[in-house]
Amino acid sequence: MAEHAELKFGDNTYKLPIVEGTENELGVDIGKLRAESGLITLDPGFKNTGSTKSAITFLDGEKGILRYRGYSIEELAEKSSFIEVAYLLIYGALPSSEELTTFQNEIKYHTLVHEDIKKILEGFPSNAHPMGVLSSLVTALTAFYPESLDPNRSGDAVNLSIIRILAKMPTFAAWAYKNEVGHPVNYPDNRLDYCSNFLKMMFALPAAEYEVDPVVANALDKLLILHADHEQNCSTSTVRIVGSSQASLYASISAGINALWGPLHGGANSAVINMLENIRKDGGDTKKWMAKAKDKDDPFRLMGFGHRVYKNFDPRAKIIKKAADDVLDKLGVNDPILEIAKGLEREALEDEYFVERKLYPNVDFYSGIIYRALGIPVDMFTVMFALGRLPGWIAQWKEMRENHEPIGRPRQIYTGENLRPYVDMSKR
Repeated sequence: MAEHAELKFGDNTYKLPIVEGTENELGVDIGKLRAESGLITLDPGFKNTGSTKSAITFLDGEKGILRYRGYSIEELAEKSSFIEVAYLLIYGALPSSEELTTFQNEIKYHTLVHEDIKKILEGFPSNAHPMGVLSSLVTALTAFYPESLDPNRSGDAVNLSIIRILAKMPTFAAWAYKNEVGHPVNYPDNRLDYCSNFLKMMFALPAAEYEVDPVVANALDKLLILHADHEQNCSTSTVRIVGSSQASLYASISAGINALWGPLHGGANSAVINMLENIRKDGGDTKKWMAKAKDKDDPFRLMGFGHRVYKNFDPRAKIIKKAADDVLDKLGVNDPILEIAKGLEREALEDEYFVERKLYPNVDFYSGIIYRALGIPVDMFTVMFALGRLPGWIAQWKEMRENHEPIGRPRQIYTGENLRPYVDMSKR
């Protein structure tokens, strides 16, 4: 393999080093291009630009591969737990039994939040979007733990911030839901595991006993594992670039939540349910809507099928499909929306048009179905996504800080007006 690429511009030739990753990915290092040639690259959306080297997640969209720290997503979903995966992503290795127990106990110790945070929650109207509430509560942690703002913190001090956000995020997410539905908040029950504790805070009511269904808790655990990290996506890149200014972990995670909030990023599973609702209102004829999806002149797009990164299949979808089937069977949900979803899934997997184009149901399709079956409202779907993505955001922030990466500062090609004289008000 050549050690460099060559760029010819004018009478000059510039040698650009070739960088190779551990999975044989190749990149052209343009770090000195502007200094040597005066040129920059233009790549709208950074679709072809590597902003960092990272040892956390490997993704091959063409082959349908997703690995965390070298472990396949299939094996982790089958054998691991969300908390163990969080440890793996953040600290770089699978924990020993003792390390995992310590990690779990530390998280449980910090699940309770300061009572004054309830006053912040009470300031939101019930129609406030849960993502806005979640982002605000996470940012508020900087006020309750001002030491987290010190950019020179390291070691145990940084680790305490990591534990705190992992512990308190489920509490914040559940409270954002309770604010929306007008119910009193529930406090954590540290006798329960991470997912069961979250489900109890979400759905328990003071007027009745609540028992966590292990099938539901297991499905949620798998969903969180599948969403835990996904390389340099919009929200993860946001966390890293905000953190590169030496902003605190809490401020950086809050920025990631806001990036995820956008409908082109974290809103895909919500879009699935909205699409299914529209099909139901139209009479529920799935064949009609599949035909519309195949018509290139029809603006309708089938949500939850195919993926902008995975060009073959979404490896997460195969795993979560079984969890979705288990939840629907266990809960015995009688919902016309879910029946329409099953119909679309069946037809897409058998229709030659979709099979040829590899437009398979993706993880957003099945996660939307599961959340719908659990009674989680559509505008809470992205909050669930954020809860799952939290370990990845933390790991990426931590890696960026430990690698002493410089502050993010993209360049631009200016296309505005040239220098022109100021016009006095009387002459305008």
